[in-house]
Amino acid sequence: MKLERTYAPKATDIKREWHTIDAADEILGKIATRAAHLLSGKNKAIYAPNADVGDFVVIVNAGKIKFTGKKGEQKNYYRHSGYPGGLRTASLSKVMEEKPELALEHAVKGMLPKNRLNARMMKRLRVYTGAEVPSMKEKAPKAEKPAKKENKAEAK
Repeated sequence: MKLERTYAPKATDIKREWHTIDAADEILGKIATRAAHLLSGKNKAIYAPNADVGDFVVIVNAGKIKFTGKKGEQKNYYRHSGYPGGLRTASLSKVMEEKPELALEHAVKGMLPKNRLNARMMKRLRVYTGAEVPSMKEKAPKAEKPAKKENKAEAK
């Protein structure tokens, strides 16, 4: 009986593509899941959990993302300065007013592996508030909208 060998992707095997996601009127978690999937390379046949084989992801219209429920008021982001009493809290609605890219980057980062690959994958993510991509007009393809699943009630 011949044993099959585990495939380990080499640096020459990795071909990185550019994906543009239009986040207008989409739910935060669904966009973040899609971006994390592309960044980690799970859409490729050469995927390996210990190798960085993912693609570049550009997300446009981050300021037009929707949320479900009362997340705007109830979801909070925390950071600490390291000093006593240095806890800073910001609600999701406040973050979206001031810097909407931060909410999407935070969501994507939480969906990626918590190891050395996380930083490398996050470097390939670019998030923009508006529809314009300032520096990558020749690289980034046209923005693609995620395919909507048909509701069973609507199909009847």
